[in-house]
Amino acid sequence: MSTAAEKLPTTDRAFAFPGPWLGGVSLIAGPLLLLAGTLLRLGVPFFFPHQLAAYQRQPGLIGTAYVLFLAGTITLWPGVAAVAVRVGATRPGWALWGGGLVLSGLFARTFHHGVDVFVFSLVESTGLSPATRAVSAYYTYPERVVSSLSVAVMLGWSILAIGCFLSGTLRLAPAIALALMSGLMIGVLKGSTWASVVQVTGLTVALVPLGVRFLRGAGRPPWRTMSLVVVFLAGSIILGQLG
Repeated sequence: MSTAAEKLPTTDRAFAFPGPWLGGVSLIAGPLLLLAGTLLRLGVPFFFPHQLAAYQRQPGLIGTAYVLFLAGTITLWPGVAAVAVRVGATRPGWALWGGGLVLSGLFARTFHHGVDVFVFSLVESTGLSPATRAVSAYYTYPERVVSSLSVAVMLGWSILAIGCFLSGTLRLAPAIALALMSGLMIGVLKGSTWASVVQVTGLTVALVPLGVRFLRGAGRPPWRTMSLVVVFLAGSIILGQLG
């Protein structure tokens, strides 16, 4: 008796999420957005009192830096999934651990950005000193879920980089560049240093050319798909701002 999987059309069995277009665009746009956000807040001392003071002085610049970093973090997840699928074709263990840990780390960074935005609103509504005290109190709060993902953040990129090299997805130099992301600090209101610039640049060097390779092999998307993407993004932005 044939199984249900054997009855599926060949095209259905061959489909792999997120696919070359979503994965390729993510691998190009995600690192570039992260790098832009990292560079914009470079020069401000790393820890949260200085980050908040800088936001009070230049809310447009610092706010944009954090928004770009968040946009890059969210945009990056389909690319990580696509890379894990590519690695998993020959190195499934490395793909499973590397992809899973990196995605968990991206969730953690997204959570921290939510705290960042809330504290920025406190700077505008209550002033710098109350906002600084709020962040200081947060760092003593026993948050247990996201804090447990620190190991995922530190190990995920290195494991994925090793898998990329062993599977032939990346050569040695780009794989080493990708592994540098394991050192990127995580937490509420963490600023940029030259070390973080090097780490995010390593991500860009490793993933952007890979994203280009994904897109070259993807073929041209139907115009209806592109139109739907544009309408969806525009609608999402408008409705999001309307609340």
